[in-house]
Amino acid sequence: MSTRPFPDLSTKAVRAGRSPDPSTGAILTPITQSTTYVQQAVGVHHGHTYSRASNPTVSALETCLGALEDAPPSVCFSSGLAAETALFLALLRAGDHIVVSDVVYGGTVRVLRELFADLGVQSTFVDAGDPANIRRAIRATTRLIFLESPGNPTLKLTDIAAVAAIAREADIPLAVDNTFLTPVLQRPLDLGATISLYSTTKYIEGHNATIGGAITTRDASLLERLRFVRKSVGSIQSPFEAWLTLQGLKTLPLRIRRHSDSALEIAEWLASHPAVTRVLYPGLRSHPQHDLAQRQHAENRHSGIVSFEVRGGVESGIAVMNSVKLCSLAENLGAAETLITHPASMTHSDVPREQRESIGLTDGLIRLSVGLESPADIIADLDQALALLTRAAPAAVATRSATSAKTLAHS
Repeated sequence: MSTRPFPDLSTKAVRAGRSPDPSTGAILTPITQSTTYVQQAVGVHHGHTYSRASNPTVSALETCLGALEDAPPSVCFSSGLAAETALFLALLRAGDHIVVSDVVYGGTVRVLRELFADLGVQSTFVDAGDPANIRRAIRATTRLIFLESPGNPTLKLTDIAAVAAIAREADIPLAVDNTFLTPVLQRPLDLGATISLYSTTKYIEGHNATIGGAITTRDASLLERLRFVRKSVGSIQSPFEAWLTLQGLKTLPLRIRRHSDSALEIAEWLASHPAVTRVLYPGLRSHPQHDLAQRQHAENRHSGIVSFEVRGGVESGIAVMNSVKLCSLAENLGAAETLITHPASMTHSDVPREQRESIGLTDGLIRLSVGLESPADIIADLDQALALLTRAAPAAVATRSATSAKTLAHS
């Protein structure tokens, strides 16, 4: 399957799902802030009856997101985790089994281990870097395969086309969390997946302004089921959040390319720094799956997330995160601002330590979400933080970092 650039995607990002308001001519999609829609007669209406089921502003966003993957309108939710939960509710029952890639967002682990396990759904987390592990993990009760590629936060990749072939053979739907790459750089449905899932909070909206999630599929019956689940549990996205996401979408192709180009420049700089022991970024030749990234990601771009470790372990890593000035210590990613995160105590704190360590998510790992600032300024900020670390007396670093570790552990 070709992963060529998609030449009409920029036009779709700006125009799909949008038309001038017929009553005013306003070029921006209106925010329909209404729960209620007057019906002309019993069973006769303009397509919306109550905003827990559907809303015109949300529908415009859904049409645009679907168009980006040559699919019917997506289904939008109040968050990425709400989208995941709806997917699991739609496809899984007590006694069912799900195969999950081992490197996934911490919230995914939490919802499966601490909520769905109590409902009788069994989960198996496997090293999806080798598709054969997926095949071996499938049981007679397996009803879903769920991947995240690149995985958060170690950026492990999965050969989506290879796993899709296994899923088709077993007649099991394949879902791919495509939050990190977006449809600009990776289109899971074209690679054979059944479902693309997104936290639209991240790159799709891109401005640290909203919480949202979306599911895209070409399976009409699954779309109907997802809309039923969303209506039943009340997890639709709000009109204002959808409106903000529509505005962010217009610049998604431009932003994700800038994020990617800057991230590669910064990853290369980090890889050459004497205080850095490990850099994880699919665009680097040193990444163990660089060749897969070249085949699977469009435009030879790999998004804006770089993970790395510094000499001295967790204490030194925390010292670096506490010394940056331009980068902001925060849990989100994919925004215009550069964000730096300590996954072990923040985004993945609910993942059992044994599971974290088994996937290479060490306590000293730093995740950097490269923003839209000048890459030279981001490098300068990291450089001064690393320089402070190397100049600091070991005892002083240890004391400062021990205090910081306690603070991060409670964040």
